[in-house]
Amino acid sequence: MSGLTHFDSTGASRMVDVSAKPETLRTARASGLVTVSPSTFELIQGGRMTKGNVYEVARLAGILAAKRTGELIPLCHPLGLDSVEVSFDPRPPGTIAIESRVAMHGRTGVEMEALVAVSVSALTLYDMCKAVDREIVIGPIQLEEKTGGQRGDYRRGASGADDS
Repeated sequence: MSGLTHFDSTGASRMVDVSAKPETLRTARASGLVTVSPSTFELIQGGRMTKGNVYEVARLAGILAAKRTGELIPLCHPLGLDSVEVSFDPRPPGTIAIESRVAMHGRTGVEMEALVAVSVSALTLYDMCKAVDREIVIGPIQLEEKTGGQRGDYRRGASGADDS
């Protein structure tokens, strides 16, 4: 099981001990796409969805989810995040790009928190629009970059980048 930090030498699951690591600034940025029909896109953009402001509800859901990642993902550390931002970039005729940015001074990274923020924001968009559009597609969702930590920085697409 060498190299897999969430397993001990016998293959048993474990939470990684980060107590000896120094606190550093950790950041992560994740992205995702939600594709809806052009008519649903127009309803969202026009503020005419019956459940309310789709973007603001999805933003709040993503922020809340990032803060609760340690409760959702079994081996994630519960973290006191310093900052969580979720933004939306509507792209006609029917794509909504979602981006999250998470930052914290701590001993472990915030990649999972950024990914969870995007995922739950996307699921909330789906939930708020499913009554008018059953063909909604979510994905891909991916880590774009992270900074801080022993393994250094990562940026998607950078050659030779360490992706852990």
